[in-house]
Amino acid sequence: MTYTIALNFEDGVTRFIDCKANEKILDAAYRNRINLPMDCSDGVCGTCKCRCEDGEYDQGEDYIEDALSEDEAAQGLVLTCQMVPASDCVVAVPVPSTACKTGTGSFEGELVSITAHADAALEVVFDIASGATAPSFLPGQYVNIGVPGAGQTRAYSFSSKPGESRFSFLIKRVPGGLMSAYLDQAQPGERLQFTGPLGTFYLRELRRPLLLLAGGTGLAPFLSMLEVLAERGCEQPISLIYGVTRDLDLVLVERLQALAERLPTLALITCVAEPQSGHPRKGYVTQHMSAAMLNDGEVDVYLCGPPPMVDAVRAHFSEQGVTPASFHYEKFTPTLVVSTDRQALTA
Repeated sequence: MTYTIALNFEDGVTRFIDCKANEKILDAAYRNRINLPMDCSDGVCGTCKCRCEDGEYDQGEDYIEDALSEDEAAQGLVLTCQMVPASDCVVAVPVPSTACKTGTGSFEGELVSITAHADAALEVVFDIASGATAPSFLPGQYVNIGVPGAGQTRAYSFSSKPGESRFSFLIKRVPGGLMSAYLDQAQPGERLQFTGPLGTFYLRELRRPLLLLAGGTGLAPFLSMLEVLAERGCEQPISLIYGVTRDLDLVLVERLQALAERLPTLALITCVAEPQSGHPRKGYVTQHMSAAMLNDGEVDVYLCGPPPMVDAVRAHFSEQGVTPASFHYEKFTPTLVVSTDRQALTA
């Protein structure tokens, strides 16, 4: 038996490795040519301390308190020189990937289809290139996509679930934009280069109710997360508030409704900011967050949207005196994605 371990580095690079039964994470990483931080490899120095964000494991008892305290262990911190996984795991590593002599992966995809949603967004679907492995990523992560003939890349979150040979993105249509201009004339069968996965914005282990806040094409990572949750099953309450500027920007609602049928705990709310909208719910996402959704702070919040929306939500939490138990957000512009995790890696 082998387990898949996602190593998520401080610079947002994620590398996936296989770990054999009864093999320690440090040894598995080294076998996969990734040099995780270490000094003693005997549970004494604490240099290899990381955080397990998802999955089951055995930490054993063959380490000293100075290397890993009881409080640290209770908060999910681990010593990779002692950690033996009992399932697939996600491990956050508090150093850049370059410090571990590794870096971003890359793969090639073949364009299958482009579906235009008015002038708001493009749903773009790819197949993995013949003979290649389906892309591995954590639900919520993004890749850099090379724009053919331009020598530049653009960052987009997956809107499909991990491990599928067919994968997709929801891309904002930007007049005069580099990627938008390419997609306007692209043809099925063309091949593009992808680099990643990247980003610290990804679905963690479910411990509390979820509040998902999407702005515009910031819906994309939540589609990936919800696909995974629907496949796994979820008993925690999930609230998704999806806000846009215009009626035309409200896309893929049918897909969300289909996901809600598969996820009985999912409550879906859409809203449109434009005052002259014909939508039944107007305003911004901050105006549609109920006290029940915030659950007195015992809630895991995921937020993805343009910078003004991200800043408005953060200000709203401050004004309401609410500090979510965990708060993960990603703000994007047409050329930049910034992922931020409120939780620190060290205890």
